[in-house]
Amino acid sequence: MEIKDVRSSDFKKYGFVLEGYDFSDFIDTLNAVSEKPADSVIYVPGDEKLESLAFSKLCASNLYGGMPIQVGYCNGYNKTLNCLEYHRGPEINVAADDVILLIASLSKVTDGILDTSEVEAFLLPANTAALIYETTMHYAPCCAEGTDSFRVAIILPRDTNTDKPEIETISLEDKLLFARNKWLIAHKDAPEVAQGAFVGLTGENIVLK
Repeated sequence: MEIKDVRSSDFKKYGFVLEGYDFSDFIDTLNAVSEKPADSVIYVPGDEKLESLAFSKLCASNLYGGMPIQVGYCNGYNKTLNCLEYHRGPEINVAADDVILLIASLSKVTDGILDTSEVEAFLLPANTAALIYETTMHYAPCCAEGTDSFRVAIILPRDTNTDKPEIETISLEDKLLFARNKWLIAHKDAPEVAQGAFVGLTGENIVLK
């Protein structure tokens, strides 16, 4: 699978790299407050120490226009696509280590179905931050070549990825709701299927070398 750079023109339809922001202290804190498993992935929606930092406050004011946000992290080891999700609102990824983002356009989904041949891979280098649009489907980062685990801060509208609300199922999209502000489609081989995830990814369940 071809792995492109987030600074390439091919990434522009998915999001953009944050330029002009100093987040060196932010990454130092991420490394200090979060563990990095070697054989699994952990996700924490919000961490008070990260949320108190100047970079986080700039994200809330400048990149979310004053909206409330949460600042957490997704760390560990992953090589497999498994699922794709999207939110109402953009997501910012701040990489402490090189990672691969597996992403696709929401516009490619038809009746809850997406072929994984539509998925593209982009390298997000260490000490780089990228904002991905709400129309960009994504999931847990993957380890880049030469790395065995990663730390990535995840910034989202507040309360995203917390407990799923009880809703009346009206549309097909309602069946995709997996958590608060989290619509998800899974490959049939993904562990999330056992948790009730909607099976909508067809084709190969991508595994990076």
